[in-house]
Parts: sequence; C-alpha cells; structure tokens
Amino acid sequence: MAARSESVLLGKGEVIGLAMTAMLAGGHILLEDVPGVGKTLLARALARVLGGKFQRIQFTSDLLPADLTGSAVWDARKGEFIYREGPVMANVVLADEINRTSPRTQSALLEAMEERCVTVDGTTRKLPSPWLLIATQNPLDSEGTFPLPEAQMDRFMMRLSIGYPEAREEIRMLEMMGAGEQQAPEQLRPVVSPRQWEVMAEESRSVHCSPELLAYMVRVVQATRSAPELELGASPRASRDWLRAAQATAYIAGRDYVRPADLKVVATSVLAHRLAARGAYGQPDRELALRALARLLAETPLSAAGKAAAR
Repeated sequence: MAARSESVLLGKGEVIGLAMTAMLAGGHILLEDVPGVGKTLLARALARVLGGKFQRIQFTSDLLPADLTGSAVWDARKGEFIYREGPVMANVVLADEINRTSPRTQSALLEAMEERCVTVDGTTRKLPSPWLLIATQNPLDSEGTFPLPEAQMDRFMMRLSIGYPEAREEIRMLEMMGAGEQQAPEQLRPVVSPRQWEVMAEESRSVHCSPELLAYMVRVVQATRSAPELELGASPRASRDWLRAAQATAYIAGRDYVRPADLKVVATSVLAHRLAARGAYGQPDRELALRALARLLAETPLSAAGKAAAR
C-alpha cells in the first residue's frame, strides 16, 4: 500500500508509512506543512488505496457546520423534512485546508472524530465504518487561518509534516511530468476493501504490549504533564493513541507483540501536537514542545523487563 502511494508522492516513504500506520490504528491524520509540498496529493492517494467512499471538503471562511454534517430539507411530495447527507458521510473524508474556516465550523467535526456519529436536528446518525478524517492545514502564520481548538488537535492521532523533497526526487518528479508518466491519485486502485481494512484494524488491536512497556508509556505521558517547559501535557487519549499506533506498527512488521522501538518510532507524531510549550523569546512554541518531548523520551528509562522485550 505504501509503495503505491509513494508512486504519487516521490521520496516520502517514511511519512506515508506513518500515515498508513495511523489509518490502520483507526486514527485521524493532520498533514501540516507549507503550501505546494503535496499534502492534498498524499491525502487523495491514501484515500484511493483504502477504497470505499471518498469525499473531499474544501474548507473556506464561509463554510457552515451544516455544509459538513448535512441538514434537514423540506420534501414537498412527502410533506415532511428529510435528512440530506453531508460530505462527512463517507469512509474517507479529506478536510482540505481545515484551518481556513471558522472555529464554529471546525468544532462540527468534534463529535464525528471521537464518536463516529453526527447529530443533526436532534437526531444522531452513525457514520460509515470505517470512517477516517485526513485533514491538511497550512502553518498558522499563513494569512486567513484560524488555529484548531485544543480539543480537536487532541482527536488527531498523528500530525505529520511532508517537507520539501530531496533534489534527486524533485528532478525525478520533473522528468516524469515532462514525459507524461506521473501517476495521479485517481489512477490508483484500492489495495483492500473497507471490510478487509476493518478486519486488519481489529487484528492489530490484539497485538500484545507487555505491562512494562505500558508502564513506560505512562511515565512518559505523566512527565509531559509536569515538565517545566510545557504548559499543557499529553492527555489519556494520547496514551491510548500511542498504544494503538505502536500495535499497528508491530502488526505491519508481522509481529504479534510490541517492541520499545515500535513505541519510539511513532512517539513524536502521536504526542508532539498535543503539547503546549510555555514559550520563550526567539523560539516558537512548537520547537520548544518538540525539544521537551525529545528530552523526556531520552530521560525516561525502560525497566529491565522492558529492555528484554526489545530483544
């Protein structure tokens, strides 16, 4: 699956692998980067290889909550109001430039992201299964953007950054474009069906994680809540997502147990965006949060039994 997506976004195998891990774990993905590096391209490719119904929502400043969740409309023939589905009623939803709409509209996704349902006119409706949200956003210092609420940031399993391509990959991209060989996401064929994906996701949740590694995770998460440089630490939801992402990593590797390396490979992507730094002169809050997390991961020891699990 990752190989097919990489045929669209060259040289980004690591980011694609993490995105696949989050999707298998049932988590939502936030792709944050500067314009033009392929955020929307990657999101479309991921949606195509998963299969199922796909909907793209272009977030703008005038978007309303009903434009996402759907609304009740009057049916003259039946003489009653009927529910008209919104684009959120799909297996994979791409929220493109999610931070270009108002906080009111952003918050319309909170129920969907956590409970997999939406409430319209007092009636709660379940979303299709599986249901995944892939959101893209430009940096917050870009013109016309609104910061995502903390409650919504916490509902994303991973925040990923694509970054600029290496020179050789950018040359290869231009060569393929010049020869008309670059593959569009719409040309990708689904690798699995939604039902198969659900089965794989359920199997990944049965991957064993030793009590020692669970205790290590809790020590790291609790350390973020008392770190002097952090104003906001990781939530219990972050602990849950960290475990699920590690289980999915082990499952993809063909193992039925979690190793310490599985926890560490996803730690930054799962935890960093949930942390808020106290701030300092000349240093962005995000940079401080990343440094604090790196320090805590390095300083929190594994028990002897946990180290044994690595072998």
